[in-house]
Amino acid sequence: MVVGIIIAVIVVLIVLWAVSAYNGLVTLRNRVKNGWAQIDVQLKQRTDLIPNLVETVKGYAAHESQVFTQVNNEYPYSG
Repeated sequence: MVVGIIIAVIVVLIVLWAVSAYNGLVTLRNRVKNGWAQIDVQLKQRTDLIPNLVETVKGYAAHESQVFTQVNNEYPYSG
């Protein structure tokens, strides 16, 4: 009788441990999925911002070219 109770308790503890381990693994899997989803969102935001950055650089390059042309015309090289 005592041996049966001890075996039952051991089986119950093993089942509880297995359920707890499974839940822990599911939690970790969900964290990984969430992390990859966040990375995907950041990459999409970066991709959406690239055209704006290109236009900004083009505008600044045009301004810089104009300034250098004006400086060159104002102060010619006298070598």
